Amino acid sequence: MSAINISKENFQKEVVNSDKPVLLDFWAPWCGPCRMVVPIMEEIARERPDIKVGKINVDEQPELASQFRVMSIPALVVMKSGRITGQTIGARPKSQILAML
Repeated sequence: MSAINISKENFQKEVVNSDKPVLLDFWAPWCGPCRMVVPIMEEIARERPDIKVGKINVDEQPELASQFRVMSIPALVVMKSGRITGQTIGARPKSQILAML
């Protein structure tokens, strides 16, 4: 499976109502560190069917970025049962991202 583009329109269905933990990547196309995280997130999405991976473009979804108080990107957020259970800011290696789960 690949990462899902999350928007305010599908946020409730894909994130809040998800039966799996959701790893969210707040990013923007102009962000260098964000581009470093993208292949890691796609790899996790392919390797871990027990996790849903979502990408939120902060330029296209400012409401979601504001809701999560995202001030710096990349920002990674883990949600389980509609609640935030972990978050970090900045590019991280795969091992640190997986440790959040």
